[in-house]
Amino acid sequence: MYRGWYGLDEGDVVLHAGALNWTYTLGVGLTDPWAGAATAIVHDGPRDGLIWPRIIHAHRATHFAAVPGVFRHLLRHGDPGEWDLSSLRAALVAGEALPSALWREWTETTGVPLYESLGMSEISTFVSTGPGVPVRPGSPGRAQPGRRIAVLDPDRLDDPSPLAPGEPGRLAVHRDDPGLMLGYWERPEETAEVMRGEWFVTSDLAELDADGYLTHLGRSDDVMTAMGYRVAPVEVEDALAGARGVAEVAVTTLDVGDGLHLIAAWVVPTADAPDDLTERVLARAAEELAPYKRPREIRVVDALPRTANGKVVRRDLT
Repeated sequence: MYRGWYGLDEGDVVLHAGALNWTYTLGVGLTDPWAGAATAIVHDGPRDGLIWPRIIHAHRATHFAAVPGVFRHLLRHGDPGEWDLSSLRAALVAGEALPSALWREWTETTGVPLYESLGMSEISTFVSTGPGVPVRPGSPGRAQPGRRIAVLDPDRLDDPSPLAPGEPGRLAVHRDDPGLMLGYWERPEETAEVMRGEWFVTSDLAELDADGYLTHLGRSDDVMTAMGYRVAPVEVEDALAGARGVAEVAVTTLDVGDGLHLIAAWVVPTADAPDDLTERVLARAAEELAPYKRPREIRVVDALPRTANGKVVRRDLT
């Protein structure tokens, strides 16, 4: 993982923007740098969303890790022309899907590579881009060296045969992975549910392409059902994020009665968003998405509901 995602070496300096009660911060921001003889920087001061470039400059950080919302906030409210990021070799992002538009904006504005990773508490990160794995926008990357993943048929989880490239299913990690948990503490039934034969089966939906790059389709409990079709919210959000005037976007379904659910999008506008933002978002959806994946309603809001660590809470969209 140190090489596959971070490119971390002895003497490097890692700054993480999250709180230590989260495994992403505890691992990437503290124990991983220590294990690799690098320095870990933890900020325990006021929650100032623009402080990170100042800390990077003051401590000559080589790596900066955060959730997508932190990078978005810096670009929307900070002045990149005033930042000294010359010490940074890489920025790291995880915690939720990275919109392609945000990746492009960050890398074009700062010149600092932004490497994404997919992970979970049970195994830490195991899929990523990095110094040796070129970024493909919309994908968190490939399995890290020495790690084996597969996509399994969600209706036949005890069948060890992986699905073919391009077929969506449940993401699984081989059980010989040294980073995998032994099981859930005193929860044997839950452990048996995820340990299927030679695979640890996650709750994530995904597909792999012929080159091993993964497309994350969201958690199985996040997948929307609209007009009788199953739709991954991250796919819709990534498409809409490219519309001019969209700072942030999240989607979920609305119950319109008689058992019918339609997709709606909550959009946070940029400061210079055009007056016809709603029409632009709908037009973007028509260009990028199949009809059943397009939102039927756009709601413009000041902010999205988030956890303390910055992850969007779709169930609180109202």
